[in-house]
Amino acid sequence: MKRLSFIIGLSGFVALLSACNEKQDLPDYPIQPVNLTQVEMTDDFWLPCIRTIQQKTIQYAFDKCETEGRLENFITAGQVMRGGTGKVRGTMPFDDTDVYKTIEGASYSLVNAPDVQLEHYLDSVIHIVGQGQEPDGYLTTWRTIDPANPPAKWIKSGGGRWFGLNMSHELYNSGHLFEAASAHYRATGKRNFLDIALRNADLLVKVFGDTTNYEVPGHQIVETGLIKLYQITGKQDYLHLAKKFLDLRGDNTHRKIYGAYSQDHLPVAEQDEVVGHAVRAVYMYAGMTDIAAIYNDSAYRTAIHNLWDNMVEKKMYITGGLGARHDDEAFGDDYELPNLTAYSETCAAIGGVYWCDRMFRLTGDSKYFDVLERMLYNALIAGISLNGTEFFYPNPLEADGKYAFNHGACTRQAWFDCSCCPTNLIRFIPSMPNLIYAVQDNAVFVNLFTSNTANILVNGKTVQITQETNYPWNGKVKINVKDAPKQSFSMKIRIPGWVLNRAVPCTFYRYSDATTDSYSVSLNGKSIQSELKNGYLELNGKWTGSDVVELNFPMQVRRVIANENVKDNQGLESIEYGPLIYCAEETDNADFDNIKLSAGNHFTVEKADILNGINLIKNGTATFIPYYAWSNRGVGKMKVWLPF
Repeated sequence: MKRLSFIIGLSGFVALLSACNEKQDLPDYPIQPVNLTQVEMTDDFWLPCIRTIQQKTIQYAFDKCETEGRLENFITAGQVMRGGTGKVRGTMPFDDTDVYKTIEGASYSLVNAPDVQLEHYLDSVIHIVGQGQEPDGYLTTWRTIDPANPPAKWIKSGGGRWFGLNMSHELYNSGHLFEAASAHYRATGKRNFLDIALRNADLLVKVFGDTTNYEVPGHQIVETGLIKLYQITGKQDYLHLAKKFLDLRGDNTHRKIYGAYSQDHLPVAEQDEVVGHAVRAVYMYAGMTDIAAIYNDSAYRTAIHNLWDNMVEKKMYITGGLGARHDDEAFGDDYELPNLTAYSETCAAIGGVYWCDRMFRLTGDSKYFDVLERMLYNALIAGISLNGTEFFYPNPLEADGKYAFNHGACTRQAWFDCSCCPTNLIRFIPSMPNLIYAVQDNAVFVNLFTSNTANILVNGKTVQITQETNYPWNGKVKINVKDAPKQSFSMKIRIPGWVLNRAVPCTFYRYSDATTDSYSVSLNGKSIQSELKNGYLELNGKWTGSDVVELNFPMQVRRVIANENVKDNQGLESIEYGPLIYCAEETDNADFDNIKLSAGNHFTVEKADILNGINLIKNGTATFIPYYAWSNRGVGKMKVWLPF
């Protein structure tokens, strides 16, 4: 696809974004992300990953949507509305969302890599989507085509629209439609997709906004989608419906509740344990955090803090993975974290990142980005192969080369009947630069470390910040502050928890080895020593416009042990290097079954050209690679937790 000028595309987007923001000052989070339109990536870790999605995975997914019948279903639905007949292709009631999520990822791609061909292609796909929408705005193709015969046996049959909402996924489809249409509108300024979404949202308001309708979604995400439409349009009905869907969960006064699988066992403000389907859960918690921020709701705020603490302190894998059980794709009991049979769905890691980011923007506490970073560099990007066309649905922490954990395979697969994870990666990875910086009043937060140039608006003035680093392979980070305004502003730099000898923001995982190394920070060559506040080093004062902040985080191999109540990890340790979890893979270790970590910290770190360039770690005769890179060289055994 022919690339156009980044600057031309960016200027158009900024003009659009300004026009949107001038509509009204809506209640929102106290801390706002610096949009990816303002961040140009230049690094050697994330930029190649983003480019792989842009240049390969997006078109790969659209091709799959065509050959697997995802696009055809929209056309068939249109034919049925005109009196024709047809059959549903595919086996999932949410196949429509694979199209939506790929459009969303492609839209983010257009922001930093304008492409006329891709934009025109999206217009054609959106036209096809529109053919499947009923006149009143309803849009779920399987129910339009053949409502009496659902594509999956586990969906209740015999009803019309909204029948069996727990599993019909009609509102889940709407949620991804809203998220994707919002991204497309902000990226292109075009209303073709947004108008489809708004017609559907208005139908939901008409049907579910009625005070006598007490139904709630089965699979959550429509809540955050509605809020994104509210943020674009200012239409209060969308916000109110999102809150209503959450407020009604767990209330059996007027309907039969779905139970813990769908987080519908208790009112959401009373929930304090993460339970049920992990993806449904974290999407709901993200929506609750939106409501806590916008409404300043103290009950929701208390609940999300309790839920997050329970997740991190008792139910999260060392990789940041979420969900212990294949059955129901669910969280297990406290401390239930098997390795070989771990589920740790890729979508759950993505949802976990979305939730952690919101928790940070609500509180300003770095612990949420400490966990976000762990998810990002491990459980999340492990879901996609280095070539961009093979995927993990679950992400176990151990493999024996025989157990077909990945929906029938014991290695990565090119696609799935249920391909929520590949398309979720497509929508997330191009948007990753949104996470690097944030602003609050006259403060700039630096949350992630990756080479980039950002133009950040602080109190109406632009500050240019450039990062130079080889993170995560190296702990040195240089931050150049240019074009700073004359008035002072503060820079809040996250000092990662792993730098502070803290694996996670609790004692669930902890380092078993000692370290005497400490980080250092200098400003214009002068050493800075300052007490951290909420995990941030704060630099205040007036900037000259040519200032240099240098960080030096000690990068060394650390040994990690789990809480003794995690039975599967008793007598075992894992190793990490900076934000990366490492694993042993059979490909590198001929005597794999006898690998044992030697006593002490006898590790060496070597730069290697394999797996797109990594740091290898060696301990005795054993070799370790970053967890995210495993299963890129064929089928074999793998372990994160090892005896010592």
